Amino acid sequence: MFDLITGKTKHLPSHAGLPIVLSTTAQALAVTAVLALPVLFVAEQLPEIPTMMAFVAPPPPPPPPPPPPLQRAAPAKPTVQAHPAPSTSELVAPVETPKAIEPEPAGAEALDEGVPGGVEGGVPSGVVGGVVGGLPEAPPPPPPPAVRAPVRIGGQIQTPTLVHRVEPYYPPVAVDAHLQGIVILEAIVDKDGTVAEVKVLRSASALLDREALLAVKQWRYSPLVLNGQRERFILTVTLSFNLQFKS
Repeated sequence: MFDLITGKTKHLPSHAGLPIVLSTTAQALAVTAVLALPVLFVAEQLPEIPTMMAFVAPPPPPPPPPPPPLQRAAPAKPTVQAHPAPSTSELVAPVETPKAIEPEPAGAEALDEGVPGGVEGGVPSGVVGGVVGGLPEAPPPPPPPAVRAPVRIGGQIQTPTLVHRVEPYYPPVAVDAHLQGIVILEAIVDKDGTVAEVKVLRSASALLDREALLAVKQWRYSPLVLNGQRERFILTVTLSFNLQFKS
């Protein structure tokens, strides 16, 4: 500064400006490093952006053409059915009210001649060949014939012939127990001569009664005929169980 004022200029040696240049360069490099390092660090941590793949789909098919508009059918014309005119022979009720009541012509009763084959006094529209007053009611069916009781043998009615006879069995148990006595039975014989029912009227013992029933049920008689018809009959049978001891 004093040199500028005094007008005297002093020239510095050329090697005096080198340190300044080096210092300035070093500061610039330091500032550059300070600014560049954070940028490089952030750039390294940034995620990699995946590569985008684009798929190209074919265009959709064109929509089908709209259906043609429906045509409305013409309304059906009502059909009129012609009914045949009633015959003059049939009786038809009048539609209009008559203006005056006229008397029936003479001989109107003679017009009702009836139906050929009908009965005098019959009902109009009746059944041809019917009977005045209707058919009489059918008589009730006859009652079934009563079942006749069996005829009891005795008096003028003799016992039919015994065709088949089975002797009663004398059980050894009854012999050892000295069981004996008379068993009286009542038997009902059917129309064919077979014994239908048997019952005990007088008992000797249960064992002897059972053997007597079994024997009589196997008996067979000749049929009983009265007035040309076979009849059931009832009779009494007596069986004796006796022990014969040898002397």
